[in-house]
Amino acid sequence: QVQFVESGGGLVQPGGSLRLSCVTSGSLFNGYIMAWYRQVPGKQRELVATITRGGVTNYADSVQGRFTISTDNAQNTMYLQMNSLKPEDTAVYYCIRNFDGTQYSPVGSWGQGTQVTVSS
Repeated sequence: QVQFVESGGGLVQPGGSLRLSCVTSGSLFNGYIMAWYRQVPGKQRELVATITRGGVTNYADSVQGRFTISTDNAQNTMYLQMNSLKPEDTAVYYCIRNFDGTQYSPVGSWGQGTQVTVSS
C-alpha cells in the first residue's frame, strides 16, 4: 500500500508562512485526486485543499486565497504553501489520495502528519 510522508510543519507567528511537503515512493495520483487535510485534537479531519492530475484545485473557504496546493509529478511530491497564517490554522496536516475534489473521501491509510502551530 502506498505511503505518504508529510514534512515542513513547525511553529510560526501569525501572518507568517510555511510550505508543507508530501512525498511518496510511488505515483502520487494513481487515478485519484490528491488532498491535504488537517485535524485539531477532538475534531474530525477537515479537507483543506485538493488537486487533480490535470492541475484543477479546490480549497476550503477558510484557506481560500492564503493556501496554494501544487505538485511536482516528476518528483512524486505535493506541496501546500501556506501564507498569512492564523492561529486557527494550527493543526496536524495530512496528505492522502481522495475520491472527490470537494468532499471528505480519503483513500488508503493516514500517515503521521506534520504539526503546524501558529502562535505568537
